[in-house]
Amino acid sequence: MRNIFVSLFIFALCSLFFVQPVSAKADKQTVVLSCDLHCQGCCDKIMKNIAFEKGVKDLVCDLQGKTVTVTYDAQKTDVETLLKAFAKIGKPAKVVNNAEANTKANAAKQTDAETGASMPQ
Repeated sequence: MRNIFVSLFIFALCSLFFVQPVSAKADKQTVVLSCDLHCQGCCDKIMKNIAFEKGVKDLVCDLQGKTVTVTYDAQKTDVETLLKAFAKIGKPAKVVNNAEANTKANAAKQTDAETGASMPQ
């Protein structure tokens, strides 16, 4: 009987350390970046490199609009870090304003849904 109580106590104590608080859930943010994209190779380069940056959850590359929509975990990365990552691969980017960003992001998602271009899994 004593072993059962000790086991339950240890289990309860361990579970307190492994349970994440509600506020620790992923804080997803989306940013639209304007980037000089010439061809599909440019999009492929971004998809292959930026997809593996810490905190990046989703990427949508819009070749016609020359924008990249990045969804990321704000607790793991930020816009400045993403801009540095783009510059590091030779594709400097800048943030697009919100009204324009929403329009381009929706158009890019629709285009990618039709063409099947999305972040590699």
